[in-house]
Amino acid sequence: MTNEPINLRNYAHLGDAVWELFVREYTVFKTNNAKNLHKITTDRVNAAFQRDMLVMISEYLSEKEADIARRARNLPIPAGRKNIQTIYRQATAFEALIGYWFMHDKERLNYFFNFFKSLEIFS
Repeated sequence: MTNEPINLRNYAHLGDAVWELFVREYTVFKTNNAKNLHKITTDRVNAAFQRDMLVMISEYLSEKEADIARRARNLPIPAGRKNIQTIYRQATAFEALIGYWFMHDKERLNYFFNFFKSLEIFS
C-alpha cells in the first residue's frame, strides 16, 4: 500500500468495503442459512451500527484519528441521506477511519477489529 494520503470521501468509500468484508468474514462462520447470514450481516453493515461502533471507540482514538473522524463527519451529505444526517455523518466518519487504517496502519485496524469481535453486541 501507499503512504500517500487520499481524500476523506475516498477513505470512507474504501472503509465501507473493508468493514463489509470484515463483517462477512466474521459472520460466514455463524450460520449456513443464507437468510440468517444476510440478517446477521446487514445488522452490522448499516449506518446506525457503524455510528455505535464509532461512539464505542472514540475515547481510544489518537489525536490524528479523532481529527480524521471529525473532518469526515463534516463532509457534505448526499441528498438522499438528509433524513438521517447525524447517523450518516458518524457512519461516514467511522468508514473513513477504517479506510485510513486499512491504507496506513493494518495493526491498528486489526486491533479495533479484535475489539469489535469482543463486544457482546457484535457476536
